[in-house]
Amino acid sequence: MSETQPGLDEILAQAPVIPVLTIADAGQAVPLARALVEGGIRVLEITLRTKAGIEAIAAIIRAVPQAVVGAGTVNSPAQYEQVKALGARFCVSPGFTGSLRAAAGQGGPPFLPGAATPSEMLALLESGYRFQKFFPAEPAGGIPMLKAIAAPIREVSFCPTGGITAATAPAYLALENVVCVGGSWLVPEAALRDGNWQAITRLAEEAAALRH
Repeated sequence: MSETQPGLDEILAQAPVIPVLTIADAGQAVPLARALVEGGIRVLEITLRTKAGIEAIAAIIRAVPQAVVGAGTVNSPAQYEQVKALGARFCVSPGFTGSLRAAAGQGGPPFLPGAATPSEMLALLESGYRFQKFFPAEPAGGIPMLKAIAAPIREVSFCPTGGITAATAPAYLALENVVCVGGSWLVPEAALRDGNWQAITRLAEEAAALRH
């Protein structure tokens, strides 16, 4: 366990895939979460990219206790404090800043910061961040990049996110320095729009069956 990220190792190890959910209609949040949990995916990242993000996080925490609800696209100390007050179990950012790290260091949900270069990864590791989000995974070099840094930066375990699909996820999960992957393919736009929760449950079952 990391003292800087207490409990995050257990959260990231619960499933091979963390769905990255961008919810525009908060009314869809609870049935969506239930569909994913039914399929075996309990750890959910709800992004703050939409105005409904905060409401969606609160609704899922209230109504779906089986879910481990985290907040994504947390880009400022104010956002961190907001989702902390809601009861988010973890927070994810595409990058990191000094003020955001300081806010996360005051106690609260463990913080998973994003890094795309060796210098960023080392800077985070120096501050105690052993778990990092490799983002944007595919544009930043994907599997070849993670293989290349595995030896010189062996202390870091990654959750690659960005451009990963059901087809490429197994190859990422086969890497020793990957603990899980983030992806949006579990919730296709059409299925979410139509409320096709059965289709989402099937995709979740397939994702949950992947192995590291």
